[in-house]
Amino acid sequence: MDFLANLQIGFGVALTVQNLLYCFAGVLLGTVVGVLPGIGPVTTVAMLLPISFTLDPISEMIMLAGIYYGAQYGGSTTAILVNIPGEASSVVTTIDGHQMARQGRAGPALGIAAIGSFFAGSVATLTICIAAPPLAAIALNFGPAEYFSLMVCGLIAAVVLARGSVLKAIGIVVLGLLLGIAGTDVNSGVRRFTFGLTGLADGIEFVALSMAIYGIAECAINLEKKDEQAEVTRAIGRVWPTWADIRHCTPAILRGTVLGSLLGVLPGGGALLAAFGAYTLEKKVARPPRTFGNGDIRGVAAPESANNAGAQTSFIPMLTLGIPSNPTMAMMIGALMIHGISPGPRVMTERPELFWGLIASMWIGNLMLVILNLPLVGMWVKLLRIPYRLLFPAIVGFCCIGAYATNSNATDLFVMAFFSVFGYLCLKLECEPAPLILGFVLGPLMEENLRRSLLMSRGDPMVLIQEPISLTFLIAAVLLLLVVAAPAIQKKRDEALQE
Repeated sequence: MDFLANLQIGFGVALTVQNLLYCFAGVLLGTVVGVLPGIGPVTTVAMLLPISFTLDPISEMIMLAGIYYGAQYGGSTTAILVNIPGEASSVVTTIDGHQMARQGRAGPALGIAAIGSFFAGSVATLTICIAAPPLAAIALNFGPAEYFSLMVCGLIAAVVLARGSVLKAIGIVVLGLLLGIAGTDVNSGVRRFTFGLTGLADGIEFVALSMAIYGIAECAINLEKKDEQAEVTRAIGRVWPTWADIRHCTPAILRGTVLGSLLGVLPGGGALLAAFGAYTLEKKVARPPRTFGNGDIRGVAAPESANNAGAQTSFIPMLTLGIPSNPTMAMMIGALMIHGISPGPRVMTERPELFWGLIASMWIGNLMLVILNLPLVGMWVKLLRIPYRLLFPAIVGFCCIGAYATNSNATDLFVMAFFSVFGYLCLKLECEPAPLILGFVLGPLMEENLRRSLLMSRGDPMVLIQEPISLTFLIAAVLLLLVVAAPAIQKKRDEALQE
């Protein structure tokens, strides 16, 4: 009964005219940025954070969530038709999807991608409904020591799954933690890491930092890439796949949904890891004849189902534990903090309309995406003709206006300029910036929980290993580091990430 009552609350919130409009705006914008290579949901959410001040938090979260899972749909369209993945998680779809398009089967490829995405997104949203309440109930019993250890474990998992060197990723995480605690210490009143700059007394502005790294630095890197000229498939044909295609792909969709739902919860996982994992699994377990790499429709169904399932279930740790599983979730936690809402298990009990309204909107958004994507395929492909060099000035201008408008503080512009250069250098040196954002968001929370646990234990750090749950998380973090440090495991990890 509680489940139905909660869904009633959620749909009551999500079906208001205002929230329906914001949901539609989110999925439409998500589809557009999914189609356009080099932008992506992280950059878009970063640019829209300044607008968060003017929106109701429920409408804001519904829109930002729609951008995230909407980008998974949009990325598949161009991956299939023109062999250009608009979103990173759609890279795998190009392998068989574009081959199908070259063989004159672009329509069934687009259709099965939409069906798999809709089914996986709906099932993953149901998974959130079922899994989130017990997880939140458990998290409510966590003390400061357990929360601190959980965050340590989450950051280590993000380091292990990050592309590139583990050592570089650890360094980036530590830097993010230090940046997160910059500013005036609320307990002692001492200014830390401000370098004598009065503008940094309140800390580094999250909006400026995120816009710098995911707005300007990422776009600058994309400018260096030559525009890829791809032949647009003209004859798309019948979009709806045959019943034989659907029966053939049903096991792949089911496997992709289950695997994506599981991998989406992991820190650093999300849609990208889910898509690669589902495609690899499908190549091994699919029934013959297998034509993967040459236009096997299951090579579209499995990763598209997985990346949408992973995108949805990545909300579970963010909503229940306050732990971001990827950079987009970190942005959304930042958006909640802008409104003074502390992410974590208390959101479900103190703000049930926010929690269940967001979940209900995901079902509505997935339905909107199916209706939006297939009829407008031609328009999405035409967007690819916009040169990226024309988009870059608009993105930079929007970032500058947004960074200044947040606090009307000129220092934020200098902060954004500095971290734009820093982020660009990190990307050139193959240091993935995602762990820095995760460390920046979790830094103040980790410090607060560590201090509280030490105060309660009168300064005894052994409290972190005396609590069984806290000890379990710390052991898991150490084991993750030891496993990935093993030469054989490290070699396989590097090969997988390179692929």
